[in-house]
Amino acid sequence: MIQNKVCLLGTSGVGKTSLVAQFVHSMFSDKYLTTVGVKIDKKIVQVDGTEVMFVIWDLAGDDDFQRLQTSYLRGTSGYLLVADGTRRVTLDQALELQKRVAETLGATPFVLALNKADLAPQWEVDEAQISALAAQDFTVIKTSAKEGAGVEEAFAHLARRMTASA
Repeated sequence: MIQNKVCLLGTSGVGKTSLVAQFVHSMFSDKYLTTVGVKIDKKIVQVDGTEVMFVIWDLAGDDDFQRLQTSYLRGTSGYLLVADGTRRVTLDQALELQKRVAETLGATPFVLALNKADLAPQWEVDEAQISALAAQDFTVIKTSAKEGAGVEEAFAHLARRMTASA
């Protein structure tokens, strides 16, 4: 079995903890709880015939009040970069965060999860922006932690990228 440390990164309130809860426990809660520091979960999945254990580090939001502690990134095999499709600013912040993480980790597999797909009519991120990111070789997956849409796909794609680069 392959064991991989995966971090969830993004600003506060984008749905990192909800994505983990949906992926690991198949549940969603409307209650907003701020992550302090890091919360760690585990899940074993099959990826293209290989058993992979995800050790998932749900890191506190990176924003004006709190910066990402880069020491939490040590040993990371890949990460899910999370932005809220209903708040364009969170995508801009995620892209800045990705640059900082790349400076720390180097070339590390990641997937950009545009969360809150269930609120599509309220989205501030449009298809042109998503296409522009795809043109820069970003893997962008629309997710809904509430409905579960795209969640398994995002983690599976990340697992494939991590095993391909191992």
